[in-house]
Amino acid sequence: MSDALDALLQRADALLSRLEAVLPQPLTAPDWSAAVAFRYRKRGASARLEPVRHLSAIRLADLKEVEAQKERLLRNTRQFVAGQPANNVLLTGARGTGKSSLIKACLNEFAGQGLRLIEVDKTDLVDLPELADLVADRPERFVIFCDDLSFDEGEAGYKALKSMLDGSVAAATDNLLIYATSNRRHLLPEQMKDNLAYTHAERDGLVEVHPGEAVEEKISLSERFGLWISFYSFSQQEYLAIVAQWLSHFGLTAAQIEAARQPSLVWALERGSRSGRVAYQFARDLAGRGGVDESFPSPASGTAASSGAGPGAGAGAGAGGGPGGSASSVAVAEPEGPQGLDHV
Repeated sequence: MSDALDALLQRADALLSRLEAVLPQPLTAPDWSAAVAFRYRKRGASARLEPVRHLSAIRLADLKEVEAQKERLLRNTRQFVAGQPANNVLLTGARGTGKSSLIKACLNEFAGQGLRLIEVDKTDLVDLPELADLVADRPERFVIFCDDLSFDEGEAGYKALKSMLDGSVAAATDNLLIYATSNRRHLLPEQMKDNLAYTHAERDGLVEVHPGEAVEEKISLSERFGLWISFYSFSQQEYLAIVAQWLSHFGLTAAQIEAARQPSLVWALERGSRSGRVAYQFARDLAGRGGVDESFPSPASGTAASSGAGPGAGAGAGAGGGPGGSASSVAVAEPEGPQGLDHV
């Protein structure tokens, strides 16, 4: 009888353990001293904050050609860390221009002063109130980081973020801000058919009675961010400056950096973009090959080719006559790079 009862209790305990795994669990605080950045991860009904063990080491000095944007975000973050009023921030604009990198660099700049970062995927934004309650009594200053944020119509996270920014009955804690990046300023897709409502055109048998309100709904989320920081595509000179900075970061010499000018423009042309991300990818590729790009001849090899293989070749080229001279001219013709790359 005792053995049967023990077996029944063991099975009951195993069943309860399985039930606990699928039942909703309250969010518990992590070891805040384990890291300065955390990821919010949800597995089924359970959620937890995971420390980021290997944080991006990018510094503010690594980011070039975004000085105005850098200053605005620095000023806002400095106010926040100092306990002064600060705004939620939306960083929008061209892809690969340093929006996310700037937030990471700010974390590295102010982590020693108590700044902490929690990365949240847009699908988990419905849990923002729980996160706010978890950090409300902490002495640190927290930034909720939402990268590459955009919504399709009807997504649940849209309403949750909107209420969290401004509109919830609960007052926002003064140790929590939201920093989001997006390629869309208004975070929702805007379509030409939205304009049909202003002409009262019938769509699928329906006419919008108050067409302005439909548009207002689409732009209302982005307006709840107190600070907008816009990023723009780089000019060729700005792109080359960023390439030079990253090549220097990887230890290439001034001569190697100068020789990399044309290959870096070809790289950007092939990628269809002159962004900071493309510049960084080119620098990594070139540094990994020892700073030598075999696609383009070095100045030394070009000079050697021009001078010819021997006295006969030089004489023939100079004289410009006879079969020997003509053959030498063809043989020593210096290869030309792609044309018009200075205007990519």
